[in-house]
Amino acid sequence: MKESRQGKIVELVENYEIETQDELVERLRSAGFKATQATVSRDIRQLKLSKIAVGNGKQKYIILPREEAHMGDKYSRVLREGFVSMDKAQNILVIKTVSGMAMAVAAALDALKLPEVVGCIAGDDTVMAAIRTAEETDLVMKRIQKLLNR
Repeated sequence: MKESRQGKIVELVENYEIETQDELVERLRSAGFKATQATVSRDIRQLKLSKIAVGNGKQKYIILPREEAHMGDKYSRVLREGFVSMDKAQNILVIKTVSGMAMAVAAALDALKLPEVVGCIAGDDTVMAAIRTAEETDLVMKRIQKLLNR
């Protein structure tokens, strides 16, 4: 039910200039879907819809281009292939890599867009990632470990 409703939302957003959630609810109802504004709001978040200005003070929902699913797999693979170890020094995460792989691992880490990561610097076999806080460094380490164990 949810998947077909979200599929219909994508279709509606691609074919019509839908300005409000209420308008989207009405179009869904016209298409035979029972949906509340709260449900549509959740769907919008999950589908990562955004609004853009279309002129005359109006806006419409759009579907932002997403990176291909295989890109996430690619970055995870680079991380797994280049990773040797990691340790922390307060809010600095130090990742040791296979020689020559630090730049690729840093790029993969950047591509993950972890909100806690402020930025990365890479050498030949070492990546230093600045994390917002020492506590968040532990969180980032757990997330990386999860990716490595997939």
